[in-house]
Amino acid sequence: MKTLYIIRHAKSSWANPLQDDFDRPLNDRGKNDAPRMGKRLKEKDIHPDRLISSPAKRAYSTAKRIAKVLNYPKEKIKTEKSLYHASEDTILSTLQGLKDKYNVVMLFGHNPGLTEFVNSFQNVELDIDNIPTCGVVAFQIDVDAWKDVTWGKGKMVFFDYPKNQPE
Repeated sequence: MKTLYIIRHAKSSWANPLQDDFDRPLNDRGKNDAPRMGKRLKEKDIHPDRLISSPAKRAYSTAKRIAKVLNYPKEKIKTEKSLYHASEDTILSTLQGLKDKYNVVMLFGHNPGLTEFVNSFQNVELDIDNIPTCGVVAFQIDVDAWKDVTWGKGKMVFFDYPKNQPE
């Protein structure tokens, strides 16, 4: 059994419209939402053994903030260039390439790829219109090896996002 958490980056700043998309930082709300969502994950007693992130500043910053709350060493966060605006197929391929010693994985990335991935991955006909910024979708996957992960294999455990609960 494997567990996967798909996490969209927190809210990013558009203060500098000329800034390259890849380098956009989190805005104040994003800087607050990421640790709040990390706290919710910690309250569920979640202990990831692998964090993988798009190297884009807003995604990696989200991963670092959540990792800190979960006591996951930030230097162990793996960045994967292909996750920057990845398609659902690229996300699946990334997961299939994981080492089997990792049983609980968090993947940080971007829409629309994450929402498309989640809708193709789950084993029910319950489409999510949009994973909001800093949204988390958790799956249980009945496989022993990541190479066996494929469409329709994920059983959604929960879907949470910052505005889902009052502050």
